[in-house]
Amino acid sequence: MYRKLDPQKTISTLETLANRIDERFPGASLNGVCKEVSAIAVETCGRIAWTARPYKAIRLAVMLVITAAGYLAWLLYGELDIKSNGLSIEELEAGTNGVVLTGAALFFLFSLESRMKRAKILQAIDELRAVSHVIDMHQLTKDPSQTVSARGKRTKSSPERTLTSFQLARYLDYCSELLSLIGKLAALYAQSSSDSVVLQAVNDIETLTNGISRKIWQKIMILDDDIAEEAAKEKLQTETPSTAQTMPTTDVVALKID
Repeated sequence: MYRKLDPQKTISTLETLANRIDERFPGASLNGVCKEVSAIAVETCGRIAWTARPYKAIRLAVMLVITAAGYLAWLLYGELDIKSNGLSIEELEAGTNGVVLTGAALFFLFSLESRMKRAKILQAIDELRAVSHVIDMHQLTKDPSQTVSARGKRTKSSPERTLTSFQLARYLDYCSELLSLIGKLAALYAQSSSDSVVLQAVNDIETLTNGISRKIWQKIMILDDDIAEEAAKEKLQTETPSTAQTMPTTDVVALKID
């Protein structure tokens, strides 16, 4: 059970993430993006099941072409038996053309099913790529420097900054989780297909999401340092009065004299 990705577990994780975002940031548009990714995950399950099914019409056409090719070969063999002098040049050319066309038809039909499935999967992967860029747009204006250093002068077009360092870190973490889950949705197509074009497209999605997540985690590291610094200051402020109260009076006087 741990050797393959489970689409249902991915959907469940996305639904839980959507609830977490809604509880932490009610009404945030990032929650809508997460729900859209959940809908794409449900569609992904349907697409994978669709690509796993054989195309009966195409396979029937392949059988008909193979039957026609066998019948043609049988006719040519019968002509060789009837004519003791062999076939004429015109008959040989006609037979050769028939064999070539039959082979081309078989090649087209054999590859038609895989090409149709590939086109369907690539269209779905393009949707995942577009949603990844949407998430990147959501984290684009979440600049930790504005929280760490609030003394910067705002302009008329500056985005509104209402999140604390902790809230901003959680928001960016949710974006990173969403990107990771998008990569897992793309990996579902990779484990259900051996097409080299599909595998390359999946690798491109994973490279894209990892690159955006790397930028996000650079911001989170800055915020973590700021949160740790604020916690250290609060701890120092709470410990200083108690230390002064427990200090002997003579020590306090000595300190004042020094």
